This record gives sequence, C-alpha cells and structure tokens, in this order.
Amino acid sequence: MKARYIAIEREYGSGGTEIARRVAEETGVPCYGREIIEAVAQIRNLSVDDIEKYEENVKNSFLYSIYLMGQSNLGNSDLLSKEGHIFITEQEQIRKMAKSGRAIFLGHCASEALRTTENVVRVFIRCSSPEEKRKRIMESYGIPEASVDSTGKRNDRRRANYYNANTGRKWDDLKNYDMVLDSGTLGIDGCVAALKGLFAD
Repeated sequence: MKARYIAIEREYGSGGTEIARRVAEETGVPCYGREIIEAVAQIRNLSVDDIEKYEENVKNSFLYSIYLMGQSNLGNSDLLSKEGHIFITEQEQIRKMAKSGRAIFLGHCASEALRTTENVVRVFIRCSSPEEKRKRIMESYGIPEASVDSTGKRNDRRRANYYNANTGRKWDDLKNYDMVLDSGTLGIDGCVAALKGLFAD
C-alpha cells in the first residue's frame, strides 16, 4: 500500500523526530509535530509550554475521556477538562492538516485522529541499543550523562500515559502499529529509507 499519511509514535532518544524531518526534507511531504501544538496554542490562547504541561500531567482514563467527549458532542463542552479541550483541538488540527495532502505526523495520537482516513500507516520507532540511545539523548537534547536514564524514562512514561488516556491502548504495544522500526539496528539512514519507500510512486 502506498501511504498518504504516516502517523509516528516514538521512544525518546530513538531519533524519531530526526527521521521524520529527514523524510519530509527528502520527499517534500510536510511533517507536523511541534507545529500541531503551536496551532493549538494559538487557538486556545495558551503557551506551548502550558500545553506540554497539560499533556505531561494527563490523568483521565480513556473511558472517562470518551464520556466527556460524548458530552462535548452533545453541546456540554464546559464539562471537558483543559486537557480534554486541548486533546480535541489537537485532533481537529491533525485532521485539518491532513486535508492539505500527504503528511507525516509526529505523536499527539495522530493515528487516532486519522482512524477513519484511508492510506494511513501507523509507525513506531524504537532503539534497541541502550548505548546509542543514551548518546543521542545527550547530544540531541543536551542532557547530562547522570540524568539520561531518568529523563528517558520520564519522557517515555509521559508519552505512554498520554497515548493510553486518549486511545485506551498501550503506547508500546507493537500490535497497534503497521510498521516498527529499530533505529539501533537499521540506523537513522535505514529508517529514513524505509519510510521514504512508503511514499514511493
């Protein structure tokens, strides 16, 4: 299947952002990651930092979120928490961005936003090499060596909690994805090549 959209979830330190941005540069297909929360920040009159804090601290269960979204659809939007409003706005923005044509989406439960859209490939990027992962976290994010492990675990936990709270599925359950790439085995170049192949004519 030739992809129209690629929805990526990735481990912290896997190089997923670099991979997605390189695929975008080499194919001309736009990549949306931070751009999603920047759009939401403008719509909701919040700072990007505020939105990232809401995402990090999300606590609602999936069933509770479904209930609140149902109430919102019935016109009772005031019942939604700030986190609920942000999630719904993110999902709306992802669908809006998708209307412009082929795209790559980084995080933000993009596969959920596009669940009724055709030609979406759901990708998970991981890194099986602890040494490579630690090195990338230090070099890419400027994290001190003593803090690398705790920073990686905290960010993966944040991503997992956000994904689970808003989809009801486990973020790192590989059955939720169509393609799993290991940057520790394939390298950044190999992962880029694999994703570029999804857009090949």
